[in-house]
Amino acid sequence: MSDVYIPGVKSRFNTEKIIEDLMKLERVPRERVAKDVEDLQTQKTYWQEMGRRITSLRDSAKLLYSFQNPFNDRIVVSQDESVLTGTATRNAVEQERSFTVKQIARSDRFLSAPLDRSFRVEGGNYTFSVGEDEISFNFRGGSLRDFADALNRRGRDRIRADLVAVDPATNSLLIESLVTGAEKRLGFSGEAEKLALETGMIGQSYNTRRDVALNADTVRGPELRLAENVLTVAAGGRNQIYPGEAIPSGGMVLRFEAATKLLPGEHIPAPPAGPSIPGAGSINYGGITIENDLSSVPLPVWVPPEAPKRVDDLGILTLTFTDGSKAPVPPIRDSQNFAPYQYDLSGIAGGKTIASMELVNNNTNRDVSIRNIRIFDPQASGGAKPLNAISTAQDAVVVMDGIEVRRPTNEINDLIPGVTITAKSPSDRPVKLGVQPDRESIKEAIITLTGNYNRLVAELNVLTRQDERIVEELTYLSPEEQAELKKRMGAFQGDSSLNQLKTNLQRAAANPYPTAEERALAMLAQIGIGTDVRRAGASSGYDASRLRGYLEIDEKVLDEALASKLSAIQQLFGSDADGDLIADTGVAIAIDGIVKPFVETGGLISLKTGTIDTKISQEQRRIDTMDRQLAAKEASLKIQYGTMEGAYNRMERLSTSLDQFSRQNSSNR
Repeated sequence: MSDVYIPGVKSRFNTEKIIEDLMKLERVPRERVAKDVEDLQTQKTYWQEMGRRITSLRDSAKLLYSFQNPFNDRIVVSQDESVLTGTATRNAVEQERSFTVKQIARSDRFLSAPLDRSFRVEGGNYTFSVGEDEISFNFRGGSLRDFADALNRRGRDRIRADLVAVDPATNSLLIESLVTGAEKRLGFSGEAEKLALETGMIGQSYNTRRDVALNADTVRGPELRLAENVLTVAAGGRNQIYPGEAIPSGGMVLRFEAATKLLPGEHIPAPPAGPSIPGAGSINYGGITIENDLSSVPLPVWVPPEAPKRVDDLGILTLTFTDGSKAPVPPIRDSQNFAPYQYDLSGIAGGKTIASMELVNNNTNRDVSIRNIRIFDPQASGGAKPLNAISTAQDAVVVMDGIEVRRPTNEINDLIPGVTITAKSPSDRPVKLGVQPDRESIKEAIITLTGNYNRLVAELNVLTRQDERIVEELTYLSPEEQAELKKRMGAFQGDSSLNQLKTNLQRAAANPYPTAEERALAMLAQIGIGTDVRRAGASSGYDASRLRGYLEIDEKVLDEALASKLSAIQQLFGSDADGDLIADTGVAIAIDGIVKPFVETGGLISLKTGTIDTKISQEQRRIDTMDRQLAAKEASLKIQYGTMEGAYNRMERLSTSLDQFSRQNSSNR
């Protein structure tokens, strides 16, 4: 069927095929230029990838000597993270402290009695308080869930409510303060108090708070120094405090404020004046006065008395019970300003009733003052006491190196400059907390620098050499990545700038640099980084891959160096040699200086890709011109062959007409 000619549908002479074959020959120069453009685009991709490798190496090098270098980072290492943790800023000083967490800060969390799921909360104005903050809202009435949702919408970050399914048929209403600290008690008033009483969340209680007044009626002892409810006892003195009535200690807390005033150094008395001797007298005769000899009293040599032994005793308060026994209150700390102290009496009084208190100052060099003595039930608030308290509001109490501190939150950031500690749970034993350099971050930065160095050297080896073993030696690559690298083999084999870059990088990694311990540490190899870092017992045979310039890391040697020579390692990567406060020597600075001309604005990579872009633009314009010429040529061929076929068809029709005319004439004859 392919040989059948259909006028107007198929060319008699297959001119389309003829034109297509002719155009293939015409397109050869255009395809050659297009292949050149494709090669240029591939080269541009290779240069861009080279730029990314160099930029990664430069960034990792700058990290090791810039202002944000990891050598200045600090971490907090806790002996027991279940008790105490911490974070540190770069300004923190290396140190170690001992902490004992006596109690952690908590907030009030009160649970109601089990309530039927059909329990309804009446409408009204509900008012809650968290310390000094008050949360008040109108509730139109509804279920426990409706009430909890309404309270949560208005409680924001201060108070929260939830429902706890104690059993399938009941719910308990949980209301909790979101703010910790003894001063942030959860309170109820108005309709909120009625609801808390109705649901069994709180119950009425007697006011167990006892404020001990300090005045002439309650304080006994010599040399009373009283002023505005403040009792001061001089060094070596003591005073007895009588609260007026016995105070039960069960479940109670003792709170007071105390201050100390250090006295000047020990006083050495002057020698005694000795006895007073009257005058000797005289006689007057004939205008002549004769004086008697002065009396003399021989005195022993004066020996100054021995200075009293210095006594430092901050255990100033002792409790006396109705049975005659006594118990000391834990020591306070030196503070010129009044500092608060709070103690759980259950561990001090053992349930005994307090009859009096004694303020004893055994010190020889400080006065002690006390004020605002209060004994109270920590669970009671405003005449109400929670019946099912999940937790009660309290401060965090932490002892740092023997100094007890109290804070309303578990995050404490004002004890050690630059350090925030977080109390997690109480502990009977001290926990050591150390501020140290972040050696893991430093190690990671060094490993990152080494990895980026090796990836760049591998890229340079592949692009400048024709040896597939270079790719096969990179065992960390996937088969797809190896296949991609093999396509790049020798793409820039004659580029001297890349060969020079590789040589300079190898020299920078092998050179010595000035440090504080130049004899022990001046080269990367001395911290376990080098082109042939072999472990003991490893084979020492020939290995071509070790001659490519890649760096290896002996982690054991690196870890030991980071543990003992951190300052010298920092100087090895970047230090100030001329005293201008700008790092100017070191491995990282040398690497940065080598690669900077390649990737900076207007650098070699930018120049290379810009030149390629110019060539691509030129070649693209040639392609556009060729496309226009080829289109015109193809149109011309179609016209010529169309004209030829048209002429042939006319001739064929004329020949047919002549044949018909001839046959007609023959028939007529």
